[in-house]
Order: sequence, then C-alpha cells, then structure tokens
Amino acid sequence: MKVILNDHVEHLGDRGTILEVKRGFARNYLIPKNLAYEATPTNLARFKQETKSWDQRQANEKVAADAIAARLAGIELTFLRRAGEGDALYGSVTTSDVAGALAERGVEIDRRRIELAQHIKRLGTFNAEIHLHREVRVPITLHVEREGEPDVQAAAPEA
Repeated sequence: MKVILNDHVEHLGDRGTILEVKRGFARNYLIPKNLAYEATPTNLARFKQETKSWDQRQANEKVAADAIAARLAGIELTFLRRAGEGDALYGSVTTSDVAGALAERGVEIDRRRIELAQHIKRLGTFNAEIHLHREVRVPITLHVEREGEPDVQAAAPEA
C-alpha cells in the first residue's frame, strides 16, 4: 500500500516521503496515529495544504525544545540504590526513575522520550539521552551509588 508520511517516523522516513508499506502496518498503525495518509490524489492535495501550518508548528516545537535543552545541558542525576555483591542492584534504574528525578528539578519530561544507552542494573556512571524534538537531543549523566554508604570523610580516622 502506498502512503504519504505525515510526520517523521523513526527508521521509516521523513514527512512527505511516499513509500510502499504493508497494508496491515498502514491500516493498524500509521493511519490511526495520523502518521501517514493513503497516497491518493486527494490526500496529496490535503498534504500540500497542511504543509505550511505543519512547518510553523514544528518551528515552534523546536524553539520550545531548545529552551528545555538549555535547562538540561550538563545535568547529572544521582540515584541511591541498594546493591548486593559485585555492585549488582536490587532492581534497576529505569526511564521512569529518570523522569521522576527530572520532575523534582522542575523539568517535566515524558519517560518515553528518555533513552538509556543500556539497562542500568549495576552501580556506576551511565549515559542517557533525552529526545525533546526530532532535531534536539540532550545527553545527561546518571550516577548510581550505593544506598546507605558511609561518607568517606566521616569514616577516615583522625590523625
């Protein structure tokens, strides 16, 4: 089935691309989510008419994303977790945890926009990326430390 993409679809194409996809993918995913139209002459005309307002909306969204990216630049989050032998966590640090920590700092981010480079199931330092807009991605650093670990300076013997 030929469709016209109405928005950028990861691993598929950019807005305006006309491509052939399987009928079920188009009918069950792309068209209901308004990510694509069936490639008919009527829909081509509709697409061209909507392009101007879409471009303006994307520019506004990019400006808003840039403003949030400036607030998030260089941010580092620290999570305290219980860990067992070999620094393995009891549980893990998830995108929901990251979204919650950002919310505590006054930045509301949907957890689905946060991409972890790997599953966080150990103590250490990890990288994550926040996708604010198709063109705006912000890297952040996550530190996972042992919960209840005594302070190094307080444990040092006095001379």
